[in-house]
Amino acid sequence: MSDRAPESDLWDALRGALVTRALGIVSDLGIPQNLAGGPRSVAELAEESGADPDTLHRLLRALASDGIFAEEEPGVFRNTEVSAQLLRSGWAAFAHFFGGVWHQAVGSLDASGKAVWPQLHGTDFWSWLAAHRDERALFDIAMEQGKEQRMERFDRVDWRDGETVVDVGGGNGSLLTALLEREPGLRGIVFDLPETVRDEAALGDRIRFVEGSFFERVPEGDVYLLSTILHDWNDENAATILRTIRTGAPPHARLILFEAVVPEGNEPGGGKWLDLLMLALFAGRERNEAQWRELLEGNGFEPTSIEHELIQARCR
Repeated sequence: MSDRAPESDLWDALRGALVTRALGIVSDLGIPQNLAGGPRSVAELAEESGADPDTLHRLLRALASDGIFAEEEPGVFRNTEVSAQLLRSGWAAFAHFFGGVWHQAVGSLDASGKAVWPQLHGTDFWSWLAAHRDERALFDIAMEQGKEQRMERFDRVDWRDGETVVDVGGGNGSLLTALLEREPGLRGIVFDLPETVRDEAALGDRIRFVEGSFFERVPEGDVYLLSTILHDWNDENAATILRTIRTGAPPHARLILFEAVVPEGNEPGGGKWLDLLMLALFAGRERNEAQWRELLEGNGFEPTSIEHELIQARCR
């Protein structure tokens, strides 16, 4: 049992949007990077970042009260283990989106079941990214966050020498590159939209980039990897993606999904909150085990293993 008063828990929940926005602001200002060498005064930080000193102090003071940054002495702050994570590019990029345009979208979320992003920006999220190259680059960096945990999931997959792995919606190819470094017997294809920001030379001689839409076609391969792709889409669009893959896949092909499996009941699960972000941005959704089985079995695949964050299936 918690010793906290119910009012305290409710207050923390209500102010959550303020934490998200404040964290996005100080991350975009580069404050964690400016504190990488040790404690510094707000005056110095404000001068380097162009922020108003009083406002910056108030932002850092609030975040420090939650253990994100620490005030060593009046007006002097340092990183904590929490804020130091923002020195890693994936987390900083996530802070940019969660505290910026995603924060705006979630603030407009309602109970209609419709995505609010198109109402705010006049187009869907992916078209908006295509028109904003800097944001597209940051989005691809954000998708690298958690790569180490995804690599641990690869240990539970039976890889076979000579296979070609198609990373569907693979972004800049960082995940596939890391996999092939561990599995020298594999070859790979990164398949994504042409506007994806990438360095094809850095992919090496065992990976090639193929441009295209997974609503239209996919390259032929032995293993199709989708890392947090299907949760971006409603069931109708997710089914179309799976059917497109099944059409392009040889009969022996396997499907590997890095996706949340939402727990039942009151069990905590980050996917239950991410589900609301997917709703606001795309009218997408996170899914429980039964929903994953129905989606896969109805579109040409037989699930062989459904674990949290790792779903494996084969062609039917």
